[in-house]
Amino acid sequence: MEKSYWLIKSEPTAYALDDLARQTDQTDHWDGVRNYQARNFLRDEMQVGDGILFYHSRFKPAVVGTATVARAGYPDHTAWDPHSDHYDPRSTPKNPIWFMVDIRFASRFKRPLPLAELRRIPGLADMILLRRGNRLSVMPVSAQEFDIIVAAGEATG
Repeated sequence: MEKSYWLIKSEPTAYALDDLARQTDQTDHWDGVRNYQARNFLRDEMQVGDGILFYHSRFKPAVVGTATVARAGYPDHTAWDPHSDHYDPRSTPKNPIWFMVDIRFASRFKRPLPLAELRRIPGLADMILLRRGNRLSVMPVSAQEFDIIVAAGEATG
């Protein structure tokens, strides 16, 4: 199978790239996605070895590093836990609605790439992230977009 590339968003106060880097084996499950289109990407398309751009949303939106998919989509057990912020009583172990993947830390950029800067980088004009109104927490990126962003993040400012 051909390698795919993704961008995942997280509010850094909820879960930052540094949180992933601190995990055992620098790996953790990516749970709590409650959008059907993003869920479909997690469930049906993300595969082990796919590249991920890690995006901090909200206060200072920026791509801050990379990760890889360490385990393909499987049911999101946080939906079954009434004490979880991600609880959904419609989802059950026998009929899961929501899915997650495991991700592994790969790199932290030398400098974050803010949204405003991404808009100015040649080759990114068609990127889904840069379209108005896009709020998906998981979205595909092309191999070219991934490579451009990684190169820009690794460059010294």
